[in-house]
Amino acid sequence: MKYPELKNYIGGKFTSSTSGKFLDVYSPLDGSVISKVPLSNASDLNAAVITAQNAQKLWAKTPIKERVQVFFRYKTLLEKNMTELSKLISEENGKTFDEAKAEVEKSIELTEFACSLPQLVAGEWLEVSAGVECRTEHAPLGVVASIVPFNFPMMVPNWTIPNAIALGNAMILKPSEVVPLSSQKIAELLKEAGLPDGVFNIVNGDRDIVEAICDHPDIQAVSFVGSTKVAKIVYARATSHFKRVLALGGAKNHLIVLPDAHAAMTASNVTASMSGCAGQRCMAASAMIGVGKIDHIVEQLCEESRKIVLGKNLGSVISKQAKERIESYITEAETQGAKILVDGRNSVVAGSEGGYYVGPTVIDFVRPDMKIAQEEVFGPVLSILRTDTVDEALEIENKNPYGNAAAVFTQSGAMARYVSERASAGMVGVNIGVPVPREPFSFGGWNESKFGMGDITGKSSIEFWTQLRKMTTKWNPDARTNWMS
Repeated sequence: MKYPELKNYIGGKFTSSTSGKFLDVYSPLDGSVISKVPLSNASDLNAAVITAQNAQKLWAKTPIKERVQVFFRYKTLLEKNMTELSKLISEENGKTFDEAKAEVEKSIELTEFACSLPQLVAGEWLEVSAGVECRTEHAPLGVVASIVPFNFPMMVPNWTIPNAIALGNAMILKPSEVVPLSSQKIAELLKEAGLPDGVFNIVNGDRDIVEAICDHPDIQAVSFVGSTKVAKIVYARATSHFKRVLALGGAKNHLIVLPDAHAAMTASNVTASMSGCAGQRCMAASAMIGVGKIDHIVEQLCEESRKIVLGKNLGSVISKQAKERIESYITEAETQGAKILVDGRNSVVAGSEGGYYVGPTVIDFVRPDMKIAQEEVFGPVLSILRTDTVDEALEIENKNPYGNAAAVFTQSGAMARYVSERASAGMVGVNIGVPVPREPFSFGGWNESKFGMGDITGKSSIEFWTQLRKMTTKWNPDARTNWMS
């Protein structure tokens, strides 16, 4: 193994799990075992919660202007360690180096937003009557937990860590057991940045730890990012214990392409959206709905897809099982009558024959009733559906149960507005294949892509990680001008 057996991180120290159980960690690039991750138990989690509770009491008393200084330093450390972090992400997740670097760069942007929180949570004050004043302030919740997925081992943890901790909470992070290495590095950098021991903790594990987090009486809030199936389970289980929960699920993002769309820009954008991060992101283009005569755009899209070189600008998928599942979707669509224009099945990278690779795949004449048109494939696969009108395209998009992202490609401002107002998605792009908002705008979908109120990043996250305290004060006993006084 390239890396030693991993440990939990509790109270500022890497600590062995009491379970004694481990799971192999594979690199998707070549299929080799690179480490082992502990499968922690409820006892491990409870130790982390007790430690976090004690640390949070002092951390909450620290003024927020001082708390964010940790994240100014953390941001600098992310920049300083950019290359090392990018290599680690690529190794454990299978991304290309450039994709991994972009993930670190996004983490830096998220941290920059956390550094601005003192200006955003200053509260309000008003003299509501003679001698009577009202004010508000954002109070932390206490101990919170973040359960994160495999597809962004650095970025998604940083959706929650900087904001939740800067706002005065202590956090327990549960990384994906498939990609646990980056989280260990996050812990090291936060400690180097001066975060007090116990404010940030890591408990590794699988389903058992997720359930323990949902059930633990002293964890006040839980954020989750993963599949819709599991998001529903986490939301239902954690809220049954009266926790605050925000659970982000899967997606089936539809890109509606009109005949007047700029062909080269559309082909480039759609291809990048479909194939970026090997299609393993909830904002990936999964279905393209062509309206009318769009053959010229499809041709360019296929040309762009064939330019992609596996192992260079397209990384691996996460596992052998994922590769087999993705390829089964393609084969089933083909047997049902869809036409494979670009076929990424049975792909192999020379020198990394044990890696889990699926090449870019473009499938035309997919029908709405096909499984590949309805389910999240989570691979570099684009299904093309065809309609005669925009309203037919919107009907297909609206019937999809998810609601993460949608996009329209057109040179008509009127049509862009028409589609944007009618698409059933929380994030909409116009001539943009991956419409992820930049900070301070928040990330979050609709429908079965999100369970809970608010969004996970940006200004909206402030309400999730805090509770509002309202104070009314009277100092002047002689002021009696109305019922309030």
